[in-house]
Amino acid sequence: MNLPRLLVLTDRSQATVPLRDAVAAAVDGGARAVVLREKDLPEQERDRLAEELQAVLDPVGGVLIRAGAGGGTAVHLAAADPLPGARPALLGRSCHSPEELARARAEGCDYVMLSPVFPTASKPGYGPALGLAGLAALTPTAPPTYALGGVRPADVAGCLAAGAHGVAVMGAVMRAPGTVPAYLAALAEGGAGPRL
Repeated sequence: MNLPRLLVLTDRSQATVPLRDAVAAAVDGGARAVVLREKDLPEQERDRLAEELQAVLDPVGGVLIRAGAGGGTAVHLAAADPLPGARPALLGRSCHSPEELARARAEGCDYVMLSPVFPTASKPGYGPALGLAGLAALTPTAPPTYALGGVRPADVAGCLAAGAHGVAVMGAVMRAPGTVPAYLAALAEGGAGPRL
């Protein structure tokens, strides 16, 4: 599965409009991959939300990735989540350290999100920000990497130069879905980068 270079993560607590509307606006702006988080919701409600978001992505050939080990064809795991019993077609993992990256590589993850690259209120508790130097030090031995955590459009070129395949964005897009074109433009200007 070929993933785009921008991943949008959901967070209804930061969204300024209903989550479906925020995702629809991001997709209208060019987003083609969405990671459904909302792991606090009851599974039935989360399934309903997944159907709504998939309906938004289907017309543009987009992909919905479900966070958590609950199954699906595209799954994104937290750093401590166990591998699902059956390997999904697309498997990603959140990482915050060299040890977590080594685990993801050994598991055969298709991609990782490495965070926090910059200071962010959305990712507290994961230690100091890596910065571009930390990102550059970790990407050479990692699966294709998405830089996550405080990444603004102006930071994209630096993330790509540090070896990131792309960027993952949550708060900035949830608060202002109209920023998606600025991220996509920055990704296009940043060059081809490593391919996934």
